[in-house]
Amino acid sequence: MIDFALRTLPFLWDGLLVTLHVSAVVLVASLALGVAAGVGFAYGPLWVRLPLRLCSDVLRGTPLLVLIFCVYYLLPFAGLNLQPFPAAVIALSAFKSAHVAEIARGAISSIAPGQVDAGKAIGLTFAQRLAWVVFPQALRRFLPPWVNSVTDTVKGSSLVSLVGIVDLMLAAQQVIGRTYEPLPVYVLAALMYFAINYALSVASRRLEARFAYIRE
Repeated sequence: MIDFALRTLPFLWDGLLVTLHVSAVVLVASLALGVAAGVGFAYGPLWVRLPLRLCSDVLRGTPLLVLIFCVYYLLPFAGLNLQPFPAAVIALSAFKSAHVAEIARGAISSIAPGQVDAGKAIGLTFAQRLAWVVFPQALRRFLPPWVNSVTDTVKGSSLVSLVGIVDLMLAAQQVIGRTYEPLPVYVLAALMYFAINYALSVASRRLEARFAYIRE
């Protein structure tokens, strides 16, 4: 078993690096887009909030696998021929952005309007009110559900194998195709996914403790 694991690990390691790459790009893109959309939900005019609401509901209501297939197979009919990696990243980022937007909206909306009005009264611009009044307080409410979505992103990245990206899941399947030993390969892959998500869980607990409210 140990000899088999040593021979298998290099192939799975390459797939793991691809999984981490996809997850990192999606997390950064979805965080930026989701927070921007959350601000639009909370403070945007009606003509901004309505399209955001429509996009959010459609994206959150569409299965991730269907969204990946739509981006990869349907966009070429519109003249956009994407390679598997950017297509998968776009689909995953759009899907996760909709969820992050709802988390950000709830965190931002939880801040008392009086605090925002006070910032306006002392002459702070909209950007300054966000940076100095809203975001520091909303961060404490934003972090716990967002970290949960981070682990979901890592697990959801396994679907990119269906469009030909050799991530950890597809690497495991390729090894199984050569060795005909599915159980030990899937166990090794599962341990790798567990290690990533466990590390994220530990980091999330530390972040929550760092930014938690101090109770008397």
